[in-house]
Amino acid sequence: MPVDICRVTSVSKTTNSTPDISQTPLSTVSITNGSCIMNKLCRQLSIESPGPVVKNCVFNFFVPIEDTPALGARIEIVCAGACYRRRDRSASFSSMSSVASDLSDYCASVASSQSSPAHAAVREGSLFPGFEVAGVIESLGNEINEENNCGLHIGQRVIVYPFEEAPAGYAELLVVPDLKYIVPIPDHLPISVAAMLPTGALLAMNAVFKAHDVVIEMLKERSSDANDSKKKCKILIVGTGGLALWAVRIASYHFASTGANNYIDVTVASLRDEGFRLATEMKSVSVVQWNECLYEPQLIERTQNMCGGPVDVVIDFGTTSRSLHRSLHCLSKVGVVLVSEEVAERLLPKFSRLLSETQQKIIPIPTGSIKQLHDLVNLVAEKKIQPPPYSVFPCEQASEVIQKLCNSEIPGRAILRFRDIE
Repeated sequence: MPVDICRVTSVSKTTNSTPDISQTPLSTVSITNGSCIMNKLCRQLSIESPGPVVKNCVFNFFVPIEDTPALGARIEIVCAGACYRRRDRSASFSSMSSVASDLSDYCASVASSQSSPAHAAVREGSLFPGFEVAGVIESLGNEINEENNCGLHIGQRVIVYPFEEAPAGYAELLVVPDLKYIVPIPDHLPISVAAMLPTGALLAMNAVFKAHDVVIEMLKERSSDANDSKKKCKILIVGTGGLALWAVRIASYHFASTGANNYIDVTVASLRDEGFRLATEMKSVSVVQWNECLYEPQLIERTQNMCGGPVDVVIDFGTTSRSLHRSLHCLSKVGVVLVSEEVAERLLPKFSRLLSETQQKIIPIPTGSIKQLHDLVNLVAEKKIQPPPYSVFPCEQASEVIQKLCNSEIPGRAILRFRDIE
């Protein structure tokens, strides 16, 4: 719980001595007119990328909390998606990395030779550690009134859009500078499910929407060719874990509701056992298993056979150059690969020369918009889109959760709970 440190005001103004603060740990102190003022502190949980052995990656400490901004709010965090950032990357928004970051998702020998993460079975979680949060509004700024409160009120259950200045890490309180970043959640939507929406699910949604836009443009170009105009466009979703599981569910709903399933076929290249669950859950989705016992040409041939030839669009949630290289080889000559902005930042320079020699494109996908997040909340609350499997753990068990993630012992997503309100 946040710690509201008391104010020490018994010090005489006529004395030159200062109060003894040696016995007041976990606080920040300022001296003003003889009064010792200690700021409110709250606990923050930091999860760094595991090393070769999963240890010393979860840290608890106390941090001072800013006052509520005049036109903003302060959120008391209830649940947060479990993921981490790489030790060798900065804490900036653009450098966030998934639970599978820089680990070869495909080859245990490659994974074991790298310093991060710890095990070849580590699942991807989210690209945004500490941004997948849901909670209740603790306070509103002193300039907020009925005309500018955006329908928000103290005690309301909300999620937070990942704004640029948001701190990396999991704190019990989150200061939000502007109410536009706060999205209310319906009472019937579990707060643990809502916590998965602001980043991972939102990124998946934006990737699916972008893939649909790319397909529409391709169909316009094909309209002059009678043979090509009758062919369905093929989309391949590459990955496992939360991002791919969200993307498949969102794609199934979106393409069916827009009629796009009449001209789009979806295949999932599953890196692990999630593919078999997808095959049973999504009857309209084909699944190809990327078994790493096979050579690259065999995997590419297997994928193209399942898809009925080279694909038009790949949504690649892998985080390695090997994944992207394979995706390009599964692609048609004028195809497009969609990757997250964080992955594009790291890998695009490596592929610039190859792309200059082909007509293929790699397009970075941003997280998504605030409006899309509002829409996503409504779709999940109305059960039009079902969330992937998830498990909820007390935040005190963060170390054990990371260990289980590294051993692939948690199906789907892992959610950390800071307090109970339900």
